[in-house]
Amino acid sequence: MIGRLAPVITAAFARHAVLLGTTLFMVMPFVWMVSLSFKSPDEFFQTRFGLWPETFHGIENYTRALTEVSLARFMANGAFVALSVLVLQILVAAPCAYALAKLRFRGSEALFALVLIGLLIPQEVLGLPLFILFHLLGLLDTYAALILPFAVSPFAIFLLRQFFKTVPDDMIHAARLDGLSELAIVWRIMVPTAMPALAAFAILSVISRWNNLFWPSIAISSEELMPPTLGIVFFHNEEAGNDYGPLMAAATLVVAPLIVAFLAAQRRFIEGVTMTSVK
Repeated sequence: MIGRLAPVITAAFARHAVLLGTTLFMVMPFVWMVSLSFKSPDEFFQTRFGLWPETFHGIENYTRALTEVSLARFMANGAFVALSVLVLQILVAAPCAYALAKLRFRGSEALFALVLIGLLIPQEVLGLPLFILFHLLGLLDTYAALILPFAVSPFAIFLLRQFFKTVPDDMIHAARLDGLSELAIVWRIMVPTAMPALAAFAILSVISRWNNLFWPSIAISSEELMPPTLGIVFFHNEEAGNDYGPLMAAATLVVAPLIVAFLAAQRRFIEGVTMTSVK
């Protein structure tokens, strides 16, 4: 009996060892960041490795992070931009996904192919054309410059289309017999059934916009409009170098809301990803 169970136990131990090692590898940079946020400047470049600070400097670092720059304003900007982009993405993606999933019309396959091509285009490729376009429109250095380029999400359209295809056609036919318009079907039937997929996409969208540095560094020059990832670079000084203590404290404060939000919604996130992929 033990001999037959040995391969199973060995395989389970190997899987857990790989998962534990991968988890530690991914979490360690965040742990090191938090550790540095509590250390004094003298400890940053010591040859001895240690997570616990010899001299607790956390109060000074976090105080400077909150007072030397407008970190609260930067985080408010990031939240406003991320939520605005998410709302626009859902408003655009839900009808598009419904049309591609449930309506039959000429060219639907070609349109879906364009959506897939959109998934393959890196953001950096569109940086220069978008910069020229927003310059001609006079929208640079505005909230619109941070929001409008991401209002259409090919990934959201693809994700919702895959989920909408699993909704029975009989439910849609019944809604039409009850007199609902196509848009009413989208918002009153399709979107509520796709809440797990929307929750998964919402987390990915907010994280993507919150962490975005490339486009804001091109489109924004006013300090009052900067998102958190762009605002914390104020702790970099070309003459004095990086002020690592406040920089790590600011980075910890910027990352903390994302971690809390993900932990609060992780069940819906996993449910949305697994349901979409399985169905």
